[in-house]
This record gives sequence, C-alpha cells and structure tokens, in this order.
Amino acid sequence: MLPIWGLAAIGGYLLGSLPFGILLTRWFGAGDIRQIGSGNIGATNVLRTGRKDLALATVLLDAGKAAAAYGLALHFLPEATLVTAMFAALCALIGHCYPVWLKFKGGKGVATFFGGVFIADWQLGLIVGVIWLIVAFSMRISSLAALIAVNGAPALALAMGRPDLAVFVGLMALVISFRHLENIRRLMSGTEPKFGSKDKK
Repeated sequence: MLPIWGLAAIGGYLLGSLPFGILLTRWFGAGDIRQIGSGNIGATNVLRTGRKDLALATVLLDAGKAAAAYGLALHFLPEATLVTAMFAALCALIGHCYPVWLKFKGGKGVATFFGGVFIADWQLGLIVGVIWLIVAFSMRISSLAALIAVNGAPALALAMGRPDLAVFVGLMALVISFRHLENIRRLMSGTEPKFGSKDKK
C-alpha cells in the first residue's frame, strides 16, 4: 500500500502546485498578482486586478486541482479507496498552499478545499458553499467567510455520519487556517480588506 499512498501524495501535490492565478494574469496581461493587494496567488487577489473573468477562471481551475487529484487517484491507482482519494486531494491542497515552484509561497487553498469537498460529498460541499456565500456577501470579507465555512465543515461531516470525511475536511481546515494567520490578525484589528478592492501593496 505504501507505493499507492506515495503516488497519491506526489500526484496530488504536483497537481495542486500549478499556479493558475499567476499563469492566467500573465497570459492575459493583468500583471503579476504577487505585486498587488495581499500578494496572494488565489482568486480573491486576482479579483483585485479588476478582471472578474480571470478570477472566476482561477476559482474553477484551483478547485479542479483537488477534484482531479481525487478522481485520478480513485480511478487509476490500483486498490485505491475513498480514503486514498481524499488523501490525494489533501496533498493537492498542500501543493496549492506550498508550491515548490514558488519557494513554497502559494495560495490560501479555499477554492481547492471546495473542489475536494464537492467531489468527496456534494451535499457537504453544497452546505459549506452556502455558508461561505452568506458570510461573504453579508460581510464582504472573503477570509472571514472562508474561515467560518471550512472550520464548520468537520462538524457538519460528523453530523452526516461521515467520520472519514470529517477527518479529511478537518485536516484541510487546519492547513487553510494556518495559511490565514495574517488574515486572522487583521480581522482582529479590523484592518482586513473587503473583497473586490484594488488596494496596492
């Protein structure tokens, strides 16, 4: 089983480490998003370029990382189980947050989290997505919406009778919360920017 887990880890990490936010903004002349806003490579910062189309594309592609890792592991790795597939999706999240190509300075992992949750259990993904939408559009603070949604997911998974899924989303929530430490500090000080802003570094 060790080679299977190793392949799931490597494949998931490499898929997750593809920096779609940087690639899209460079290809379409929106500049280097690491030089604007928060400096993050995710969709929220892409939105600060004013290119909603690129932000949407970044969300979909980043979400697809975990979904692809899950699906590929389940269908192509011999004797792979749902747990193996969820592990591959977790590694995709880690690859997104800590890509080797960018000196381990990646995104916050929220879109990748949603991709992994939706493919693992669409009902949980839908519930968590609704929570994100409610908080995001009422408070207009993307990081706050993400932290509430992802950290509520493990309890929801347990309530659905899925302890395996609860462990999976719980580990993802830990990674995402760690990546949001600066956001948490700004939230506590009241200086966290609202999404859609074009603030420069």
